[in-house]
Amino acid sequence: MYAFTLENPIFASYMIAAAIMVLKIMGQGWMTVYRMLKSNSGLVSPEDIQVGLINKDPSPEQLEINDYVDRSRRLHRNDLENIPAFLAIGLLYVVTGPTLMMAQIMFYGFVATRLIHTIVYATKQTHEVRATFYTIGSVIVIIMAVQVILASLDYL
Repeated sequence: MYAFTLENPIFASYMIAAAIMVLKIMGQGWMTVYRMLKSNSGLVSPEDIQVGLINKDPSPEQLEINDYVDRSRRLHRNDLENIPAFLAIGLLYVVTGPTLMMAQIMFYGFVATRLIHTIVYATKQTHEVRATFYTIGSVIVIIMAVQVILASLDYL
């Protein structure tokens, strides 16, 4: 069996988790756009306050920070800081030949923690609650990275 085929259930599990995380990143960007349009605020660049099809009555106040929009933007930035590391190490982790159960715990555990982290952040829970889910996801990525290193050392 080859590592990167759908015949490998570990790789198929990674594909599902990776696709969900890519959709999460892209969806968060669209959520930010939705919030900008809904609140008619939270724009970031001076050229954004020019008259256009959507922004028919621009004003400088639209460039002021709006927490409703900025919270979504911060979530997006957080995803962009964390999910790419998972995508990279998860792919390498597949090659190490973990058990299917362990791989699914790692992959789906990371997905679950990122989704819960988003809910916690979007609903303005305490930093400690948010940090708990960030930490769990981070530890999962670290465990996979260490396992990749250890597996690679066997071949040096």
